[in-house]
Amino acid sequence: MAITCTRFFRALRSTCAPITAIVGFSFLLTWIFILYQPSPGPGIVQKLGWQSWDVVTMPSENQSPAPGNVSSDLGTDIDVPEGVDWWNVSVPDTKVDSSNFPLDVWAPLLPHTAGLSEITVTRCLLDPSYGKDLCAPDSTSEQDAIKGKWVRVDRNLNLEANYISGWLNIYYRRTRRQDINLITDISLLPEKEQPTPSDNWHKADLSLRAGVMRAPPLFLWYRTGKTAAEMTPEERNDLVTEIDVLYGEDVPWYGFEKLEPPTMPERGRVQATWLTYRRGVKPPPRAPPLHFSRSGKFKILQVADLHFSVSQGICRDTDLDPCKHSDNLTTSLLGNVLSIEKPDLVVFSGDQLNGQGTSWDPKSVLAKFARAVTDKGIPWAAIFGNHDEEDGLSKEDQLLLMKGLPYSLVERGPKDVHGVGNYVLKVMSADASKTHILTLYFVDSGSYSRGYWDWFGFFIPTEYDWIRESQINWFLQQSGSIKQIERPFTPDSSKDLGHIWKERQQITPNTRRLAKPNALMFFHIPLPESYVKADVDPRTKKPLDVGMHGLERPGNAKTNAGFFEKALLMAHESDHVAKGDAHEVKVVGNGHCHVTENCRRVKGVWLCFGGGGSYSGYGKVGFDRRFRVYEISDFGETIRTYKRTEKGEVVDDMILAGKGAPPL
Repeated sequence: MAITCTRFFRALRSTCAPITAIVGFSFLLTWIFILYQPSPGPGIVQKLGWQSWDVVTMPSENQSPAPGNVSSDLGTDIDVPEGVDWWNVSVPDTKVDSSNFPLDVWAPLLPHTAGLSEITVTRCLLDPSYGKDLCAPDSTSEQDAIKGKWVRVDRNLNLEANYISGWLNIYYRRTRRQDINLITDISLLPEKEQPTPSDNWHKADLSLRAGVMRAPPLFLWYRTGKTAAEMTPEERNDLVTEIDVLYGEDVPWYGFEKLEPPTMPERGRVQATWLTYRRGVKPPPRAPPLHFSRSGKFKILQVADLHFSVSQGICRDTDLDPCKHSDNLTTSLLGNVLSIEKPDLVVFSGDQLNGQGTSWDPKSVLAKFARAVTDKGIPWAAIFGNHDEEDGLSKEDQLLLMKGLPYSLVERGPKDVHGVGNYVLKVMSADASKTHILTLYFVDSGSYSRGYWDWFGFFIPTEYDWIRESQINWFLQQSGSIKQIERPFTPDSSKDLGHIWKERQQITPNTRRLAKPNALMFFHIPLPESYVKADVDPRTKKPLDVGMHGLERPGNAKTNAGFFEKALLMAHESDHVAKGDAHEVKVVGNGHCHVTENCRRVKGVWLCFGGGGSYSGYGKVGFDRRFRVYEISDFGETIRTYKRTEKGEVVDDMILAGKGAPPL
């Protein structure tokens, strides 16, 4: 028995040390990975991340709300002052808590209120976006905690130079600390110049033209002012809060300003490169909810195939003389048409970008394509064409940029539906009922379904894309969710219309019915049905096909999922219409074919082309640039269309639906 006990204690002694080591190591791991983490637990008081010990939320008066109007989905119980239209009642936007924004990520669309503390310039022979940023400025954890981590402006200032020049990038630090002097101004000066007065100005060590042969050096200077704690709200709103880079000679992104001179001057095919910056927070103004006028009218201007580039553009197929900087000429032409037509909505129907290697920086192109519209404060929507995604930036990224522009109504659409930009906009009545009386569908018709890569690495497309089965199902689901209304629509009070309503009562007696509102649909690439035999007008026995066509080959895709038959013809305006003759979608608006601008009715649905409106896209000498107009009147019952040419002429004025339209 004694021997047995002795052996037992010897065994226990031999295993005690390993067991103690295992238990101790377990406690160590628990401490490192659980207790010592910066979580709401006790470890938070012992380990502090950079700046976490001094994060201060900016005062609310420094968070400027974006100007906007009451959204269309608000109820009718809003307290609207007498004599004020419901769509003009401003409501405060939800304030953005900018203290939650990341400080160490370059995201120029974020409305950052935190200021910058330091700026520098680096040159790298390798692309810094790949893997670890080997060319980032030197720093320490203490400097990161005080001034903020270095943030790379992910735009190469030497992009228009050559590969030997490498990558030249701006870096800055952003901080929320209240005791750090913040940047209040930026300047670009030649090598031997310095700002005057020179107080509190700091110079970046490397020239913004480093690596560019025969280019005189140009240096970035920045001025630091007070600390955030010492500044007034007005001074904080004037801080430099973001830096960006623009390629080309056109306008910078909304809310940003150009710094003179360009870091890379324009030389032949080399486009200029500009440093741009933003002061404070400049949220883009939002579009008011879409609505009819009190007289029951709503006008849409379709802008087809701008084909804009990073450059100012090259004129094509026009007898306009002189014709230089075609993008700018097109913007001026569009501005004149907008002044004449005064539309309530502008629809860009695809190929806003020229692609084909000329829109190599889509952000610089998107900054200018809608300028004529946004300058006039007109709401706008857009769909994608086959050229828009040819130069590297995905549709998802482009759509985010579009949403960051003034008066944009663009939406991404469901992610489980093919394409990007399948969405619906509803137009409301002007009376207090805010009744949905017109539907606008937007569909992504895709880019290319087939192609091949050539020896130089360029993708050569061979077939256009088409609208897929998931989009058919999505459209039918959206159509099925729209409520029927009593048509023709009657405002809830005749005093809103006065004599106009009395006259309308005499025109449309005893024709009331329950039905969905009329609808228009826009997508870029046309359907095969746009080229089939047209309906015949029973009154004149002539084909219902108005406008020019046949000047170019058909632009539809070879593959077809049956969108016309399965979607357009299956969506009726009412379940009570015999044989389903009355379709919900009365008109489809396409782009894509620049010298095709006809409207053709097929099985009761009008298929209309916008016609080329840009000097930057292909055309035909003698064929004027033009824009299609849709004028919807009688509270959505009547749809009229015509085209306005570059010479101001109105051509092919016709009624597509409503009183005076060809009967079914």
